Amino acid sequence: MTLLDHRAEGPASAPPLLLGPSLGTSNALWDKVAPELSIAHRVVRWDLPGHGGSAAGLISAGATVGDLADLVLALADSLGIERFAYAGVSLGGAVGLHLAVHRPERLSSLAVICSSAHFNGSKPWEERAGLVRREGLAGLAESADARWFTSGFTVPELVDDHRRADPDAYAACCDALAAFDLRDRLPEIAVPTLLVAGRDDPATPPAHLREIADAVPGAALVEIPGASHLAPAQCPEAVLTALRAHFGGPAGRGMEVRREVLGDAHVDRAQARQTPFTARFQDFISRYAWGEIWTDPTLSRRERSMITLTALVAHGHYDELAMHVRAARRNGLTPEEIGAVLLQTAVYCGVPAANSAFAAAQRVLAEEDGAS
Repeated sequence: MTLLDHRAEGPASAPPLLLGPSLGTSNALWDKVAPELSIAHRVVRWDLPGHGGSAAGLISAGATVGDLADLVLALADSLGIERFAYAGVSLGGAVGLHLAVHRPERLSSLAVICSSAHFNGSKPWEERAGLVRREGLAGLAESADARWFTSGFTVPELVDDHRRADPDAYAACCDALAAFDLRDRLPEIAVPTLLVAGRDDPATPPAHLREIADAVPGAALVEIPGASHLAPAQCPEAVLTALRAHFGGPAGRGMEVRREVLGDAHVDRAQARQTPFTARFQDFISRYAWGEIWTDPTLSRRERSMITLTALVAHGHYDELAMHVRAARRNGLTPEEIGAVLLQTAVYCGVPAANSAFAAAQRVLAEEDGAS
């Protein structure tokens, strides 16, 4: 079976995240967002039929959004992906809504970006499909910037993708948009749903996303100032921030691991001391140190504790060392094993450093004995 062309990024063992494109674009729409998302996800971005590298013959006149959703599921099946998070722009967002209504068991969460539950009726899309079938895409591509971006902004590669798309496949995608209307089914959506609107989007204005947010139970809405229809290309940082928060990226998992290793009391104290000045640093710690390094299954937490103790001794960070002696005990190291690690540091980091380390560790272990 011929599959949608796609690009996969990120660890194969990470939670899968599929990214859908807008009509007239390729998976390059996600170039400024996907690499960052792939730090914590197995990202798979796909091309519409007749767009990018996907075969035009995958779609024909009279196609529906459901047909496109079936192609996405076939791609996921071929990659061994049973359940996945999904984000899509415009037509790609409509595919996500269809999946959430008709195949909710396949989705873990959904983000709908600059899209709608309907696209202003069938007539404009029927007219566009007829135009493209008669005249091709060259003329329509000339107005892409005005439809996709705010004045003065462009992404030439995406405009070129528009110009190079297969006219028949593009027209069939227009047929799918013409027939799409899920407004009556929105209250059935049960997966966690985020709506992202470009405040300056003329194609799917914020009211379209607000309509979905109001109908889908528990849905959240984010409006991005200065963004038009292709928000991931024009305002990638804002889109990335919204998607990371919604998909429970490394910061969410990182805070969970941080509490498991350091204990609730320590983390609660750190959070209580947080100020606007330190907030970004606290997020950095949770996202990268705890959300990416400490969650990597290559090393056990016991092994990570031993490495961390050694590194802290080497650099003389004895306040941090005390905290990580407590963490090492929580991670299963015995006092004897901690002592063996510190003795090893005497050989490679120096006796004075190890002397200070033993003193700091002894205080922590004495406190532990006193508490018991």
